[in-house]
Amino acid sequence: MIYENKILQIAAAEIGTTETPINTNKTKYGKWFGLDGFAWCGMFVSWVYHHAGLPLGVIGYFNGFAGCQTAYAHFKSKNEITTTPQPGDIVLFDWNGDGRYDHTGIFVRHLSDLTFESIEGNTSLKNDSNGGEVMLRTRKYKQAIFVHPTPKKPKK
Repeated sequence: MIYENKILQIAAAEIGTTETPINTNKTKYGKWFGLDGFAWCGMFVSWVYHHAGLPLGVIGYFNGFAGCQTAYAHFKSKNEITTTPQPGDIVLFDWNGDGRYDHTGIFVRHLSDLTFESIEGNTSLKNDSNGGEVMLRTRKYKQAIFVHPTPKKPKK
């Protein structure tokens, strides 16, 4: 799949990347972020935006966000939640429907009234939120909210 969107180009190039060693949460995303060895889905999203030249700025941490709840509070306060996601937007997932966001990724495309594709870090077919791999996943709209962030200008 060829993407015109720079965010999606960078994210797609990471598909298949895994933790090393397995089950350690150790990745180049965590190393770059400064929290290697911790759950890294948010660090992956922050890394992708940074490498696309669109850093998210401080969202709990200097390089972006690690926690989905922190990200949700930040994006909500900035009025960046959207109901019309565009390719490259951020997705926050609430698996239990309890208003707590458990996982994050990058919106790729609409598939149907019920489903969409996203590229996610730290996922797998056995563990949606801590699976250890970057993957292209099919997800349900009812478990997600979308963010159209206003990235910060990189410092020169």
